[in-house]
Amino acid sequence: MEPLLPHYGSPPRVNDRRILSGIVHVLRRGCRWCGCPAEYGPYTTVYNRFNRWSRKGIWQSIYAALTLMP
Repeated sequence: MEPLLPHYGSPPRVNDRRILSGIVHVLRRGCRWCGCPAEYGPYTTVYNRFNRWSRKGIWQSIYAALTLMP
């Protein structure tokens, strides 16, 4: 999935894998973004990354790639 995620120059970003896990946690649990455990990073970062990726169509690319996996 890493090639599907956008890459930005600076500042260094929080680990994408950790943020992705936080997004999945919130979506599966149905909790509020502020209820995201701190182990996934700041909840504002998790929320902002979800929103940004949604606007850019990143999630559709990820879902499409996952459905094509054997």
